[in-house]
Amino acid sequence: MGKIINGTEHAAAIRAEVAKKAIGKDLKLAVILVGDNPASIVYINMKKKACEEVGIGFELHKLPADIPESELIARIAMLNSSTEVTGILVQQPFPAHIDKHTILSYIAPPKDVDCLNPYNVGLAMVGQGELLPCTPAGCMELLQREGIELEGKHAVVVGRSDIVGKPLALMLLAKNATVTLCHSRTKNLAEECRRADILVAAIGSPRFVTADMVKEGAVVLDVGVNRLEGKKVCGDVDFDNVIDKVSYITPVPKGVGPMTVATLMKNIITAWELQKGVC
Repeated sequence: MGKIINGTEHAAAIRAEVAKKAIGKDLKLAVILVGDNPASIVYINMKKKACEEVGIGFELHKLPADIPESELIARIAMLNSSTEVTGILVQQPFPAHIDKHTILSYIAPPKDVDCLNPYNVGLAMVGQGELLPCTPAGCMELLQREGIELEGKHAVVVGRSDIVGKPLALMLLAKNATVTLCHSRTKNLAEECRRADILVAAIGSPRFVTADMVKEGAVVLDVGVNRLEGKKVCGDVDFDNVIDKVSYITPVPKGVGPMTVATLMKNIITAWELQKGVC
């Protein structure tokens, strides 16, 4: 049976590190919520709780779902210019009339704690980013803190989203892994997965990765969060049947998810340092 990577414990350690660094600093995260998506509200409350724990201020800007795009941009501009706001996060998804690429490009790069502004995405791509995408960076933290060697290993990432799959593939490549990025149109997907020393599932499909798709002794990171009936959640990996084949595996919940929020807290510290010229 493989070792279960406890993301909750690793995230707690990161938050403790952030809490020490936050002492004596005026830090504040501003979150913009457009509409009242229930899942978004849950995620925002998790971020608020983490901010309170580590000593970072938090403010929520709740805007109506039918707000004109120009007014949303104006609100971002106001937060960009505020000396009290360290980091800005615009919670996704957006209503249909809001173009996400336009909105994300308006967040000032030094305050872009989700690393979604194209400028910061570009820096991350070439390995020069100080602010990193939260979920991919959280995955990399888990691998590093567990002492899992990446150099020369074959990493397969299933899912090519801008938020997880693409940036994580680049981060793994920067650590000298050989990376295959798969997606819904990949032919012989199961065969590709079986080649992986490091397998990352970020496809958004419940229990999609089955035991026959996993190499003996592989490391499996499950990024998926799928809501089932009765408020239960499961990942993209068939955990119960895969665990006996792997060397390491993340559970859902208590795996990658807590690391995403912990990495956001780290990014707020980094944003402060960027704005103060410390790094």
